[in-house]
Amino acid sequence: QVQLVESGGGLVQAGGSLRLSCAASGRTFSSYAMGWFRQAPGKEREFVAIISWGGGSTYYADSVKGRFTISRDNAKNTVYLQMNSLKPEDTAVYYCAAKGGILSTNPTPYNYWGQGTQVTVSS
Repeated sequence: QVQLVESGGGLVQAGGSLRLSCAASGRTFSSYAMGWFRQAPGKEREFVAIISWGGGSTYYADSVKGRFTISRDNAKNTVYLQMNSLKPEDTAVYYCAAKGGILSTNPTPYNYWGQGTQVTVSS
């Protein structure tokens, strides 16, 4: 069982930066692949970035590639999403999620989800 708590969201102007954190409970955190997903009003939840259990593999949605960086610190049971050069279209609720096994950009296989943190980017 893994419990996830996101933090770090807020209101920022276009071009600004935010760093999201996702703190996980449980001693098996290091065995889980982790992902960040987001959902804007009226839209489906979409993939943002994922990272393998050891941190050696990362993947990004085309819309955030070059601007966002996912990382993890297994000693602190925490995964991060550094977001730079933010755009108004990045406005959404951001969720972190965990799953065992291989990475997936599809949110469906992820077993554990945080409550989400709001990111609002003003133009």
